[in-house]
Amino acid sequence: MNFLNGAIYSINAAALLIGAAGLLSRALGILRDRLLASEFGASRDLDIYYAAFQIPDFLYTVFLLGAASAAIIPVLLELKARDEESVRRFMTRLIIVFSIGSTAVSVAAFFLMPFLVGVIAPGFSAGERDLLITLSRIMLLSPVLLGISNILSAAIQSARIFLIYAITGIVYNLGIIIGIVFFLPSFGLAGLAAGVIVGALLHVSIQIAPFYRLGFRLPGFASFLSFRLALLRDDSFKKLAALSLPRIFALSLRQITFIALVAIASTLVSGSIAVLQFSYNLQYIPVGIFGLSFAVATFPQLTELWISREGVRWGETVAAASRTIFFWVAPLSVLFYVLRAQIVRVFLGAGKFDWTDTILTAAVFGVFSVAIVAEALIPLFVRAFYTLENTRKPFIIAFFAACLSIFSAFGLVALFEYGPPAFIDFLRHFLKVGNTEGITVIGLSWAFALGGIVQVILLFFALKKEAAARFNERYSLRMPWDEFFRISWVSLLAGVVAFGTLRTVNLVVTLDTFMGVFTQGTLSFLAGAVTYAGVLYLFGNKEVEELVGTVNRRLFRRDILPREFDDSPRE
Repeated sequence: MNFLNGAIYSINAAALLIGAAGLLSRALGILRDRLLASEFGASRDLDIYYAAFQIPDFLYTVFLLGAASAAIIPVLLELKARDEESVRRFMTRLIIVFSIGSTAVSVAAFFLMPFLVGVIAPGFSAGERDLLITLSRIMLLSPVLLGISNILSAAIQSARIFLIYAITGIVYNLGIIIGIVFFLPSFGLAGLAAGVIVGALLHVSIQIAPFYRLGFRLPGFASFLSFRLALLRDDSFKKLAALSLPRIFALSLRQITFIALVAIASTLVSGSIAVLQFSYNLQYIPVGIFGLSFAVATFPQLTELWISREGVRWGETVAAASRTIFFWVAPLSVLFYVLRAQIVRVFLGAGKFDWTDTILTAAVFGVFSVAIVAEALIPLFVRAFYTLENTRKPFIIAFFAACLSIFSAFGLVALFEYGPPAFIDFLRHFLKVGNTEGITVIGLSWAFALGGIVQVILLFFALKKEAAARFNERYSLRMPWDEFFRISWVSLLAGVVAFGTLRTVNLVVTLDTFMGVFTQGTLSFLAGAVTYAGVLYLFGNKEVEELVGTVNRRLFRRDILPREFDDSPRE
């Protein structure tokens, strides 16, 4: 296979490639967070830095109206069925429209920033808001660059070339690390914001060459001058807007939820936003590696199966992807919860990130871990809806989940802050936070987790009903519930073994040193992982059998991949 330009027709192979690159990207993300934690600890400075992402991230979500891969890919595949020239013409017009629109919105946000920061950080002082304004304005360039990068990526993914997309997260984190190492000492927090821009530039730059190799071109200055808005009345643009708008609303709700949590956290003790963000980043590691990877890799094939109206294969593909995601993330959810303190201390425990920060972050991370399975399945179910050209239902469900998270956040924070003393003492003991200050931020993590769990449940039942209606097949989506149940109880067994190992190792190895924490966590994790794989192997679990079968074989050989992931014909 030509790794740079070769198309990957197996979903499992594509997901493995994206997941492997995602693993490296998450490793760099951990290094990034460790550098920040070491330099600042869970402090107000980091609160300001993470709060500065909220407006640019929200704009990036809005910009997905013209840059959403999940909406662009179906349009490209339909145009490709007609002729290649219509695809190139559509891409040129799309880049022009997006560039003009996103730049105009970013400029408006630049001048409105003093008003916007009052919404996202009501608990900050005047001086803290001034710094937040500066950082947010610097970061406004990132959503424009990332949006263009998304458009290029959609064209590349539509050709089933996934490597470049997989690398984008790696170079983005490298840019931020460059900002931490080289810009921070000279420019302070502004240097961190500049690192974000460097990462965004790298994100888009590495996709230009493969974009050109597929026959596309970036529009020149003359193309911008000759462009006419009347061209937007083209059926392809209408379809893109129809697919994108509900998606944008749904993703905006997710972003608004996090903005609301950040706004509430800004009124709590210093470092609350940093603790929330650190914990979310750790929780997202398995979500990004497994959940998002399989969702992205599955999307082109699901789209093609919908276009050809192959309902049975569409349902089998969704079920197989769900099973594989569940196989990987269910045990990680349990093990992350059991080993939350060790994970936080190993990944973040350096410099100014002290034991108090570790305890509070571990508690928040433990709550986030409960929702890992839900967060990992949401991208797949949402994209499955998009392949059926229904973006309305995911939006309605996302709206309900967002309202649930936001309103419950206020109630849970109040409960942690003003609840009965006996209840608070119980929570402190149960969450193992002792007399640590600032435990109200844990209420925010519960609110976020609750929304995600409810969202994935509603998405599944709605998707099952939608698939049956679309394909006129009563059982077009059948989940392997018996295997889900088996994986669940074996995951819990792995957690019990990991906890027992942790307690045993703790008799001879303490948490006083990094090596002690690392040894405790590693041995306990390995004990749980071996138990999980071993028990499932005895029950004939095919994922474990395939892992055993791939030893000493090449990673992407088609004969070692699951049949239900590998049935699509080569072009």
